[in-house]
Amino acid sequence: MWRSQAEAEGLTLLVADNKTGYFGVYLKKPGNSKPYQAEVSRSGTMVHLGSFATAEEAALCIARSPEGQEAAKRAAAPPPLTGEEVRQQAQAEGLTLLKADNNKSGYFGVSISSPGYPKPYDARVKRGGKSVHLGSFATAEEAALCIAKTPEGQAAAKRAAAPPPLTSEEVRQQARAEGLTLLKADNNTGYFGVRLNNPGHPKPYEARVKRSGNMVSLGSFATAKEAALHVARSPEGRAAAQKAAASEEGDAPAMPSGAVLKEEGAVPPMPPGVFVKEEQVAPPTPSGAFVKGEGVVPPMPPAAIVKREHAVVVKEEERSDGRAKRRRSK
Repeated sequence: MWRSQAEAEGLTLLVADNKTGYFGVYLKKPGNSKPYQAEVSRSGTMVHLGSFATAEEAALCIARSPEGQEAAKRAAAPPPLTGEEVRQQAQAEGLTLLKADNNKSGYFGVSISSPGYPKPYDARVKRGGKSVHLGSFATAEEAALCIAKTPEGQAAAKRAAAPPPLTSEEVRQQARAEGLTLLKADNNTGYFGVRLNNPGHPKPYEARVKRSGNMVSLGSFATAKEAALHVARSPEGRAAAQKAAASEEGDAPAMPSGAVLKEEGAVPPMPPGVFVKEEQVAPPTPSGAFVKGEGVVPPMPPAAIVKREHAVVVKEEERSDGRAKRRRSK
């Protein structure tokens, strides 16, 4: 009778492994006219739906409740996939069941939440800074497949598939091939724009540059040299390398502002109207001394008079009487 009524309403009298044989039905008052009680868990509290003369009638009451219908759907779900079936399904969908060594389930995002229950494995991802529960599963592989279908699981798979970090020599060769400079700096990493942000993490080094007045993160890296290579590729890194190279060229001593570098034979800047007179270079002379050249008048005090004199030459000639004869000439 009650089974026919359930079929007519499209309901399922859900079987369970208990004394009554039905989900949500309990034998509470043996010997009473209505010994069977129907109860469901609603919002964490057991809710009594009524007492009934037979277990089937109580089971029909459960089947009509939202909790009973949800339980029937779960029971009608196909059996859990085996590990091999899950792997084949993931391969067909182009997904990766991401392994993890830091938990008991062996898979990223999968934890053993309820040991001994039909579905003990929970699938969880971090979304918007919060841990989001995606469901409970009978096997770890099924939970891992659920994770693999999420954006978070796919992003984690891409990170895991990334190539291993470059060695120091590989970084130097790459920088040389691209014509870049790994700019050194006096900090705890040894490189400009690189800081040790997360010690102990797989990628502890962060590459940062100052852009439009703000510090911009360029990414996290496994080694300081990889981070330095990333900085060197940025416009800010290239500009810093050019400045450093310019300051090292020549290494000339600094000159005061406005100073002019005078070359041999070059004339320094002079005021307008001044001309340059070429003269022979005379050796240094003591203070107050002057050099007298042929036909050159030495410096004289103001109002001094120059008197011109003729030189007189006396020439002696011998006369007929044997005495010397003098002749003066100008």
